[in-house]
Amino acid sequence: MYKPELLLPAGNSESFHAAVKGGADAIFMGLKSFNARGKATNFSTDNLLAMLKIAKENNVKIYITLNTVIKNSELSKLIDVLYLLSQTDISAIIIQDWGVYLLTKRYFPDLVVHASTQMANHNSLGANFSKHKGFERVIMARELTFPEIKDICKRSDIEIELFTHGALCYSFSGICLFSSYLGGQGANRGLCTQPCRRRYKSANASEYTFSLKDNQLIDFVPELAKLNVASLKIEGRMKSDEYVNRVAKAYRMVIDDHSKIDDAKKLLQYDFGREKTGYFVGNNVSDAITEHPNTGVYLGLVNKVNDQGFMFSSEYDILKGYRLRLYSRDDSGQKSVKVKDIDKVDGKYLVKSNVNGVKKGDKVFLAGIKEENFSSKLPESGERVNDKFSGRKKKFIFNNLCKETRKVKEQLFVRIDSVKWLRKLRLEDLDTVILNFAKREWSEFRGDSPFLQKNLKKLVVEFPKFIAEGEIDFYKKLANKLFDQGYRHFMLSHISQKLLLPKGAIISTNENVYVYNDAASEFLRSEGCRNYTYPLENELENLTAGKDRHGIVPLYFYPELFYSRMPVKVKDEENVFEDDKGYKFRKITRSGITIVIPLQPVALLQYRDQLKKAGFSKFMIDLSHVAPSQNVIKTITKRYNASQQIQPSTTFNFKKGMK
Repeated sequence: MYKPELLLPAGNSESFHAAVKGGADAIFMGLKSFNARGKATNFSTDNLLAMLKIAKENNVKIYITLNTVIKNSELSKLIDVLYLLSQTDISAIIIQDWGVYLLTKRYFPDLVVHASTQMANHNSLGANFSKHKGFERVIMARELTFPEIKDICKRSDIEIELFTHGALCYSFSGICLFSSYLGGQGANRGLCTQPCRRRYKSANASEYTFSLKDNQLIDFVPELAKLNVASLKIEGRMKSDEYVNRVAKAYRMVIDDHSKIDDAKKLLQYDFGREKTGYFVGNNVSDAITEHPNTGVYLGLVNKVNDQGFMFSSEYDILKGYRLRLYSRDDSGQKSVKVKDIDKVDGKYLVKSNVNGVKKGDKVFLAGIKEENFSSKLPESGERVNDKFSGRKKKFIFNNLCKETRKVKEQLFVRIDSVKWLRKLRLEDLDTVILNFAKREWSEFRGDSPFLQKNLKKLVVEFPKFIAEGEIDFYKKLANKLFDQGYRHFMLSHISQKLLLPKGAIISTNENVYVYNDAASEFLRSEGCRNYTYPLENELENLTAGKDRHGIVPLYFYPELFYSRMPVKVKDEENVFEDDKGYKFRKITRSGITIVIPLQPVALLQYRDQLKKAGFSKFMIDLSHVAPSQNVIKTITKRYNASQQIQPSTTFNFKKGMK
């Protein structure tokens, strides 16, 4: 019987020991920098060397997460980290940034590379492209259905890893900008502030509109094994050792014996996460939003507070030593309580404890049972590695990035998301128009019309961020049809989409193929990209810190903060909602995708002259989510030409910076 790898998280030394003892085949963890769980404890070099020794003794693999985007100022430190890891026995690194990929493959080729779920691979195009580029494994998006997973496994020849348990992000991983927009702490930098777990108000109702239940696919383990899925991954580097060990035991049980699903489920009842969903794999997305975004087993409400403590009713048995967590009714505060003295009075539990801050109506969660203690200690490994790469060799590496310095004539790119815009634009005044249409509009698109044929050299066909497995054939036929009609230039939302194109097509990439550093731009040039676009969440300091000046700088846009396959309801008729600080947003549904944008655009037009002086020459005005209007485009281009601010608007992270 084929057994998938059981891959467990470790955010600290206790959870590392818990994973080993729970039956992990492999453990993923982060060092102190460049990992997508920057708020976890994470590990030092000495910690890693000690854990590698323990892992080897227990036949457990270690994967190191380097799955954030890297700033130009951090490339030197990144090279040191890659050099350090190349001297160890780690089994793989997990990456997001194409710059990390390029540096690894060119200068540290012995390191095995896995494609993080942050790379937003969601179909067989992504899997096959990853294989072609030398990845050993691809970690697929969490939003896939079981039939899609089945087809991807059938149509690709690379190890497939799937998240099977733990927290779910509302947006596709790698293309969520909400946390970054709210305060510069981006998910792509490992500092997500979890805006999907917050309450939002619409039509005078306050709800957890985007807060998902936790993923649980224990029922599907036998079927995933039949598909030869390489690895079943448990989310949780921010979770307790108790969680890691309990979930490990449950999945180990079923991987080894498919008849043990019911026993495993009993264990998982006390994983102290949220309510559970099978999500898209389980075909039950309609019930995937939770009313309790907090972790822990929900027990009930405090119904009485007195001098002795507080009382609540629960169907669960509560014993001494259990840990409880109490949340105020509006989730504005919380209190942790260890049960030291408890009575049962008239069917209700009386927890004798300091009642300071506890109120009637507070929500009570079971946060832990602590059946076993795991050591926080790690032995000395006795090994030493060099953590500083040669300065001379670093200089050589940097000298070979972005060698091209020729100046390019200024170009203005305009993106439109509706064919109606074509009647409003004066194409003769624009350098390039990017056609970002929905699938329905592409189906009806008359690409052979005389007006469009006259302006073919200015038109670029853009593919969407998400192409479901069942839609690959549609976009491949579309590309061939348009190519036959004379369209040559295509803009990709995922670099693997180049596999859709006929030979001879010109390719560029949009802001979803991250170019956060010179190494990433070097990679895209090596892939034959004529143009690439800098990320929307970029900052001026990082943009000017590198040598590269050949990318497109977005100067006007409505950032898509959430981009999700998960449908949600907003009670307001205009689909407008606001957060607790009064910032307003709108929900849009397009081609089955839920998109959230702010009501105000991001406008950086006032920086055009400054950017030109710094050497940049390609700029973009994105009219997506803007109602087609000649006056609107006239106003925006006028401000662009004058390098003037437009209001109301925000500047996103451009000046305040990205952490």
